[in-house]
Amino acid sequence: MKNIELIESFSEFKDDKFIDRITLMGILEEVLRSALKKKYGDNDNFDVIINPDKGDLEIWRNRTVVENGEVENPNLEISLDQAREIEPDFEVGEDVSEEVKLSDLGRRSILSLRQNLISKIKEHDNTNTFKYFEDLKGEIYTAEVHHVRHNVVILLDDDGNELVIPKDHQIPNDFYRKGDSVRGVIEIVELRGNKPYIVLSRTSPEFLKKLFEQEIPEVFDGLINVKDAVRVPGEKAKVAVDTYDDRIDPVGACVGMKGSRIHGIVRELGNENIDVINYTTNPHLYISRALSPAKIGDIKFDEENKRAEVSIKPDEVSKAIGRGGHNIRLAGKLCGYELDVYREGLSDEDVELSEFSDEIEDWVIKEFQKIGLDTAKSVLELPREDLIRRTDLEEETIDNILSILKEEFED
Repeated sequence: MKNIELIESFSEFKDDKFIDRITLMGILEEVLRSALKKKYGDNDNFDVIINPDKGDLEIWRNRTVVENGEVENPNLEISLDQAREIEPDFEVGEDVSEEVKLSDLGRRSILSLRQNLISKIKEHDNTNTFKYFEDLKGEIYTAEVHHVRHNVVILLDDDGNELVIPKDHQIPNDFYRKGDSVRGVIEIVELRGNKPYIVLSRTSPEFLKKLFEQEIPEVFDGLINVKDAVRVPGEKAKVAVDTYDDRIDPVGACVGMKGSRIHGIVRELGNENIDVINYTTNPHLYISRALSPAKIGDIKFDEENKRAEVSIKPDEVSKAIGRGGHNIRLAGKLCGYELDVYREGLSDEDVELSEFSDEIEDWVIKEFQKIGLDTAKSVLELPREDLIRRTDLEEETIDNILSILKEEFED
């Protein structure tokens, strides 16, 4: 193989891997010097000349002429007779430069050289890809579904870079088909071995924030600031917004008339129910807004343990807790407190369900609490059919609970 043929055969990498010719030549010189060192034991006395404009390279080995029979290091020294075969007027002590052809390295060395070059180019490409996506962490990115597996969706972008959406970063109701265009936020960028591992997330609160930035002009322009966002992906989300301009209603601007502005975000997130509230530094007011649509009464704070006891009228409890307990959990997460709900005006004769923990399992009590029933009388006041319909409990379990609670009051 001639030198120029080697250069031409590697032009494919420049085109496929988007490596400029100068960088390619630098990698080629590094690989060539490695091959020379392997064959001759050293490469310091070699000149590797690469001409990117002509697409050619030259390799010259420099040695010193010594008397015949006195050659100690064949890589650094050449006998007088051998030197005069190159140029007849050489004398002892002079330097000889002799061109080395690729064929002189041997077939195995050339194959190894090519493999090393491919490896170096891939390493260079992977490093650049890693740096590119590292700078995009937290930003929305779009790629196309290439393959759908049980626990992961594999995507390719326009440049052929691979991204993945693991199961825990997919919205539960998402459905993917090959060729679909998918948006998400760049959540994780790692080098696993030498290969970039890039995770696109659709469940991250950051994705919701960035969607607000993309879809709502005032957020994009900085007139409205998204202070925080919390989510139960695909179910419910709460977003706190603020503005420095008193003329702007940040909630109204984000939601739009009849929800027109936020509709695109809701649709993107699989019809996730999004509550937008005004941010405030007043913790009492902030919790009140976060627990909307429920109307709350007094709040007692335990700052040391970051807990808050919220008093709510009995008919507002289920609103505060929300379906599956999502509303109260998200409100607490948004405000930074563990929220405990207490019914206002709880009768002295009534008993908290938690008091029955020795007879009723905790998971059963939690099922009732999810629908706003946290006292014995609140359970007994509801018809049996409603309890069966609104909880995931078996009829037999419901009957057993009702029996336990009725017995308490009969006693």
